[in-house]
Order: sequence, then structure tokens, then C-alpha cells
Amino acid sequence: MKFNKLVPELAVSNLEKSIEFYTKALGFKIEYSREENSFVFLSFEGSQIMLEQINNKWDTGKLAYPFGRGINFQITVKNLDKIVKSLKANNYPIKMEPKDNWYRKGNKLLGNREILVMDPDGYLLRFSQDLGKKRKSELIQ
Repeated sequence: MKFNKLVPELAVSNLEKSIEFYTKALGFKIEYSREENSFVFLSFEGSQIMLEQINNKWDTGKLAYPFGRGINFQITVKNLDKIVKSLKANNYPIKMEPKDNWYRKGNKLLGNREILVMDPDGYLLRFSQDLGKKRKSELIQ
């Protein structure tokens, strides 16, 4: 496994509950864990994330639900429908149902079908499936 150059590490209130959410409901794979540190390294289709039980080592302030206010983690996926079905099968709420969004980059528009879901601690995850590109003039509002 090759490590990405940026890998977020999230402090979680219940590591087992978080592992169940990320692996069972979302399909992440456990790459390795350090039980003695209540730590796990996960991956999914090239994305990587670390989870660690709150230990007050990295705190910059008091943690209160929802954690990670002001940030969302965009995770690019091949098949968004598969994730939506799994979340629903596991009775996990979706904050924003699938929506097509087009973002301007110069004179092109980059398309993404996206959902938002909050993990057990309230970290906001944005799963995004590529819809391709369009010229700006092709977008009809």
C-alpha cells in the first residue's frame, strides 16, 4: 500500500462504532490497526483515512458533536449508488440525497453526483462520482 500525501486522522468517541460504520455501511477496508493505541488505518478506492479514539493528545480545543465543524471530506467513488444502497440497508441517514452538481473550472464545468452523510461523530463526508465535463455554455439552469 502506498500512503497518500494527505491522510486525515479523525478523533472519534467510539472507535468500534466508527469502524463498523466505515467498513460495514461504507465499504472501507482496514489496512492495519494498532489496538494498543485504539487506532485504525482505512482505505476505500484510493482514499485513506485514520481513526483514533479520543486521547487528548492532538486536541486543539474541546470536542463536541458534531465534530469537524466547517470541513467536509470529499471522497471520489466509482459507484455512488452502491454506497447509497448500503447506507439505506444499514439504516444510516443520508444528510443530502444524490444530487448532480457542476463546478466551474475555467471555461469548463466538472460534474459530480454527490451525497452528504455524517459519520457517528458528525464528521461530514461528501461522496462524489464523476459525471464528466461540459463547456460552460452547455449548462442549462
